[in-house]
Amino acid sequence: MKPYIVIVHKDPESAYGMTFPDAPGCFSAADELDDLFANAAEALELWTEGMQEDKLPVPEPRELSELRKDPEWSESFADAALVIAVASPTESHA
Repeated sequence: MKPYIVIVHKDPESAYGMTFPDAPGCFSAADELDDLFANAAEALELWTEGMQEDKLPVPEPRELSELRKDPEWSESFADAALVIAVASPTESHA
């Protein structure tokens, strides 16, 4: 399964903020660069569990190239400090 793309933003004097284009309502933050992946994975896992508990479909992640072309997200990619990929939590539960 494809990983979820995470857009990471960093403003001066703030934590790293993370947005998940294919996981609506899923957000995370990290004070340190080294915590990005762990915090993103935890947020995505909790979001997925919530979606499943609510019996809502979990959207499939799109390819990075597809997301970059999406007008809703193109500006976020342009302003991003980093873009990371996080494995789908359903992979670890399979």
